[in-house]
Amino acid sequence: MVVCAACEMDLREWSDAEAVEYRKGLGLCESSLERVIHTAYKLLELVTFFTATGGKELRAWTLRRGSTAIDAAGQVHTDMARGFIRAEVIGSDTLLQIGSLGTAREKGLLRLEGREYVVQDGDLIHFRFAI
Repeated sequence: MVVCAACEMDLREWSDAEAVEYRKGLGLCESSLERVIHTAYKLLELVTFFTATGGKELRAWTLRRGSTAIDAAGQVHTDMARGFIRAEVIGSDTLLQIGSLGTAREKGLLRLEGREYVVQDGDLIHFRFAI
C-alpha cells in the first residue's frame, strides 16, 4: 500500500469538498488514513459492530471476523454473555436508510438472532439478557 504523507498533509489544509474532488481525480475514494485503517482491519480479520444505549449513545466495538453474538455480548460486558437470551440485529446500512431504530422496529426490520449468529461488519446489536 502506497501512502503519500506530504500530499495528505497538504490536503488537510484544503476544504473537505476540495480534498474529496482532488482524491477522485487521483482515483482514490478515501484518505490515506482511512485506507490504512481499512487495510489493517482486513489484514487483522476484524469487524466493527455497534451498540446503542437508549437511543442516546452509539458505541463501536471491534471483534474478530467469524465471532458470534455471544462473543460480541462478552465484549460489551461479561454479564451480557453470561445471561445472553437473544440479540436484536440490524445492518448499519439498512438503519441509515430507515433513519431511526424506532422506525426499524415498527417496520419489523430488526432480526432476532441466537448465540451462534456470526456478527457481520456494521451490525447494530441490542442484546437481550438476564442477570
